[in-house]
Amino acid sequence: MNTAIILVRPPLRQSVLSRFRWLNALVASAFLLLASAVIVTAADAKSDEANQAWTELERATQPPKPPAEWQTKEPSPEEIDSFQSAQGKFAADAADKAKDFYTRFASDSRADDARQKELEMTGVAVQLGNTNRLARLDELEQARLKDPKLSDDEKFQIRAGAVQRGAMLRQAEGMSAVLAEFEKGARALQKDFPKRQEIYGMLMMVASESEGEKSRKIAQELIDSPAPDEIKDAAKALLKKMDALNKPVAIAFAAVDGREVDLAKLKGKVVLIDFWATWCGPCVKELPNVKAAYDKLHEKGFEIVGISFDQQKDKLESFVKREKMAWPQYFDGKGWGNKYGQEFGIQSIPSMWLVDKKGQLRDMNARPSLAEKVEKLLAEKD
Repeated sequence: MNTAIILVRPPLRQSVLSRFRWLNALVASAFLLLASAVIVTAADAKSDEANQAWTELERATQPPKPPAEWQTKEPSPEEIDSFQSAQGKFAADAADKAKDFYTRFASDSRADDARQKELEMTGVAVQLGNTNRLARLDELEQARLKDPKLSDDEKFQIRAGAVQRGAMLRQAEGMSAVLAEFEKGARALQKDFPKRQEIYGMLMMVASESEGEKSRKIAQELIDSPAPDEIKDAAKALLKKMDALNKPVAIAFAAVDGREVDLAKLKGKVVLIDFWATWCGPCVKELPNVKAAYDKLHEKGFEIVGISFDQQKDKLESFVKREKMAWPQYFDGKGWGNKYGQEFGIQSIPSMWLVDKKGQLRDMNARPSLAEKVEKLLAEKD
């Protein structure tokens, strides 16, 4: 499993896959790998007990399908969390069956496959939130890394997965701590695997989520590096966005609900420009924080303008209605070809910009401590 690809899309879009599609694809691919691990031939003389255990292991690799109604009805964040938790438990159970197989049938020709699949399934369980498997995953990975027959590609995948986990374990300390840990891990990988192009994508993610000079420095480093052209293009787009700081943002449109929106006419207000989509898991997860800030500060002069990257208008409208999102939404149905996404070089979502009361762009990474940032801008003189 290529952890670096999970973190950043090629080009930088997989970070914004919906949580439902992401976890379904993640689990399905991992379980399919386990299901197809080995073909038993007639020449193999296996005991009935071993064959029965292998059959149970194969059966354990068939993950539960998401509820059929999700095909026509958008699941709520709570429903997705519940489904993800169940998948995490399912993956852990599959890992246990794999361990049981190679423990009981150590001489079986399928034992090595079972060992590998315990590692893969434990990794999936942790990815899906089953953190009580972290210690076991670390133990399995360290043992695997000591295998002299392990390829450089496999070593990288294991190390990259550990980097992602290490960063996510620092979420309680805030985004800056997560990014610092992630960059530290990416730099270590860069030293040990200097030719792996995935590392440039990891650094691009750090640049995109960082602020000020830190972001600019990494972006310029990527432009000057042997990174793939699409990463260089993303870095150039990031610098272009940063050059827009402290300048007016020209956005005017007729919203989905018919409201006329023009940022030039919102001077005196603090405005959040929210680049998002209903299919973007992190966007949906961030929504409660956005709504809380809006409810708290709207009467004091805080406005939100949504720039939707959706391609189906009816899904956007039903989501906005269900979630009681009071602010206007831009929609052109072009997805990643979104007019304002293209104009402002948006490479990943959610992206949140804050415009001050003078109409100037002040913050291009407004997610962390959103309400606090808005209050500070509201306190400034016009």
